[in-house]
Amino acid sequence: MKFTQSAVLAFAATVTAAPSPTEKEPATQAAPGCSSAVTLDPSSNPFAKYTLHANKFYRDEVTAAVAAISDSSLAASAAKVADVGSFLWIDTIENIKKIEPAVSDVPCDHILGLVIYDLPGRDCAAKASNGELKVGELSKYKSDYIDPIVKLIKQYSTVAFALVIEPDSLPNLVTNADKDACKNSASGYRDGVAYAIKSLNLPNVIMYLDAGHGGWLGWDANLKPGAQELAKAFKAGGSPKQLRGWATNTAGWNSWDQSPGEFASASDAKYNKCQNEKTYVTTFAPLLKSAGMPNHAIIDTGRNAVTGLRKEWGDWCNVNGAGFGVRPTSSTGSDLADAFVWIKPGGESDGTSDSSANRYDSFCGKDDAYKPAPEAGTWNQAYFEMLLKNAKPAF
Repeated sequence: MKFTQSAVLAFAATVTAAPSPTEKEPATQAAPGCSSAVTLDPSSNPFAKYTLHANKFYRDEVTAAVAAISDSSLAASAAKVADVGSFLWIDTIENIKKIEPAVSDVPCDHILGLVIYDLPGRDCAAKASNGELKVGELSKYKSDYIDPIVKLIKQYSTVAFALVIEPDSLPNLVTNADKDACKNSASGYRDGVAYAIKSLNLPNVIMYLDAGHGGWLGWDANLKPGAQELAKAFKAGGSPKQLRGWATNTAGWNSWDQSPGEFASASDAKYNKCQNEKTYVTTFAPLLKSAGMPNHAIIDTGRNAVTGLRKEWGDWCNVNGAGFGVRPTSSTGSDLADAFVWIKPGGESDGTSDSSANRYDSFCGKDDAYKPAPEAGTWNQAYFEMLLKNAKPAF
């Protein structure tokens, strides 16, 4: 997962072991969800009613990590992370099989978060998180990826789902349109996102379309085009009523409300007033509304506890010194921000630091990136322990 953005002066931006006891084990249920079908009201904040579920896959990863920690105090703190709700990434066709076990222990007052992430030519401006589908395989994306997910969500109509739709895709079309890989992927991204949101427009689903972050689409030159790109996808998908808004800072590092912002003193800061995610939300949301799209946001605070670590805003890979941020909550202080959530599972790598690897991206070799690091999505025990030690608030 990445966020490509290199600021350019003059208004541009190129931009989861057998279970061991934790403090609170989830109750075992004979059947998941509620006693009857769930209907989510897209006009209200779902996170005010539902708790983001601590899915079994991240829980199992954390439980295994706890077993590997010799320091009893640190291990006790680590065990608490297993109870934090986070999103489950369905980033391959194979991983669709994770949905049923993930659903199995969801109680009626919880909402299961899924990240829909497998577009053809995925992540066109990076190597670390390139996907399995090639450019031109849109029909396979529809029939082998989206359609089976739709079938499962319909099958589990008694469970509430929150979906983040295709991180990085549309933002890349705004800021990296000059890259051949993004040019070639553009139509597949637009058509794929439209198909996804139209097909996943189900009563027990709330969707948020990914919109990068303040250091990506927050640049003055990117705000309006970004809003228009997302709104165009929304309309192309039939203006699905279960799409409530957008997701920001997915797998990112930006502070919610640090002021002045982390990069406020940079020479190009005058070209970006969205120096924190709160400003980005309050600035971008009205533009989305004007463009004809719902504009409520969720913000990934999974790894944003520590700022001042990146040398450049666009440094997205395994930032060294990072810490777990605010736990999922609907108490954001902003009517436009539905919730702080953990979208990226902290401890899973952003990309490998092995420069000889096929999916090596130079951003994962930068001075501010943690090393060594395994392939994207693979567990990094040392990185998890670092996030835990640097967590704010502490566990």
